Amino acid sequence: MTLLDAVVVGSGPNGLAAAVTLARAGLGVRVLEAQPTVGGGARTLAIPELGGDMLFDLCSAVHPMAWASPFFRDFDLSARGVELVAPEVAYAQPLDGDRAGLAFRDLTRTADRLGPDGGAWRDLLGPLAADWRQVTALAMGDKRTVRGMLEGVRGAGGHTVTASGLASMVRPGLRFAAALLEQGGPRWDRRFLTEEAKALLTGVAAHNITPLPALSGAGTALLLAALAHADGGWAVPVGGSQAITDAMVSDLEAHGGTVEVGRRVDTWADLPPARAVLFDTTPSTLLRVAGDRIRSGRHAALRRFRHGNAAAKVDFVLDGPVPWRVPDVGRAATVHVGGSRAELVAAEDSVAHGLHADHPVVLVSDPSIADPSRSRGGTRPLWTYAHVPAGSTQDVTESVTRQIERFAPGFRDVVVGSRCLPAAQMERHNQNYLGGDISAGAATMWQMVARPTLAPDPYQVAEGLYLCSASTPPGPGVHGMGGWHAARRALLREFDVRSLPDLRP
Repeated sequence: MTLLDAVVVGSGPNGLAAAVTLARAGLGVRVLEAQPTVGGGARTLAIPELGGDMLFDLCSAVHPMAWASPFFRDFDLSARGVELVAPEVAYAQPLDGDRAGLAFRDLTRTADRLGPDGGAWRDLLGPLAADWRQVTALAMGDKRTVRGMLEGVRGAGGHTVTASGLASMVRPGLRFAAALLEQGGPRWDRRFLTEEAKALLTGVAAHNITPLPALSGAGTALLLAALAHADGGWAVPVGGSQAITDAMVSDLEAHGGTVEVGRRVDTWADLPPARAVLFDTTPSTLLRVAGDRIRSGRHAALRRFRHGNAAAKVDFVLDGPVPWRVPDVGRAATVHVGGSRAELVAAEDSVAHGLHADHPVVLVSDPSIADPSRSRGGTRPLWTYAHVPAGSTQDVTESVTRQIERFAPGFRDVVVGSRCLPAAQMERHNQNYLGGDISAGAATMWQMVARPTLAPDPYQVAEGLYLCSASTPPGPGVHGMGGWHAARRALLREFDVRSLPDLRP
């Protein structure tokens, strides 16, 4: 058999980012995907149970990192025909009593709407939004090196550490650290007076599916909330998340790479011969396939990698818009449903203790708000996740419906179809989502830094063997950075390629 330069196992955004980077360096690359379609956490498909040609985002749906991450800034999706549309209202948090918190793309408008908390919101997020490149670099770096951060400031193509580049990180870094300590600890309730502001930021922190307050949740909240007020907002790809995947596959193939679907890799014998193998998988899959090639100390450390709690997915078909009690909530493509800060905290605490919350945290994406082309014949898709304990087998359709109905009376009347994917079944569609863990690893502060282990290099696990998934830094999200960081190391160590390839179209 012909010896390939590189094989990538898994075709999620990180796997494809690695493959694109390696192929653009002139290497022969093959991507192996177990599922019948490409994309991992960025796929858009018809759901047979719901009939028709309506398309649903199988996993992720809203993508602020698709324009903000250093990899995608260089890759430039818009130049490749991917249209990212950000609604005027990035996200919303409905509350009881005909109230709601609204995060407009316009920071001033958000502050005005928050009344007495407007100044505090502007002071917290305004500087982070203004320095979004530096903030994103801190969040999207390799969590190990100065170079890994500075590359994020300039974009993935930069690689020379300079004094001016380092200096540009100091003030934003200190500001982000101070905000992180404030919002991730016992002082988080001191900044805001109103429930609208408190719940609005907490809804973003809850994306981590961890008890709150927490440093990891605060990091997620500060980054994503800042990007909501930055250049691209909380973008929705026209046509669905698959548009991002398709653009990456097209570029890979244009540079000689290939993708094979329906190619499950269970043992080393399932791999074609290659000089380097990169796994866009969890550590458990890596160990199952290649464990005997990893030294005992690293093997043991990877076995200790912990998975987190889970999400159960419910897709709805509606014959009209969600009838939110506060009409402005319907202007947001993303709605965090769960009520007040105290209710969100209680719900996440229940999940952390292995219980289904009476009033779960529900993430809602209504893509037709930003992309009317997603509607079909008067009907429209509605994407929802509910936070549940890991491995849950429960059909959460009724609890999700009840939560939405609480803030949108009459919601049941516009539902014409639904399909639940319990947490325990999530890995049937994406093997990285063990037990429904959509973060591919517990999103604790420790494990966001020591991900997948505390080794100096989180990507290379043995000679010619790399892990490049969301189980590596910077963690979950459609950003491609885990794949890019791993590919950069593989280029240098396996192929002695010292200049990074140009990712631009």
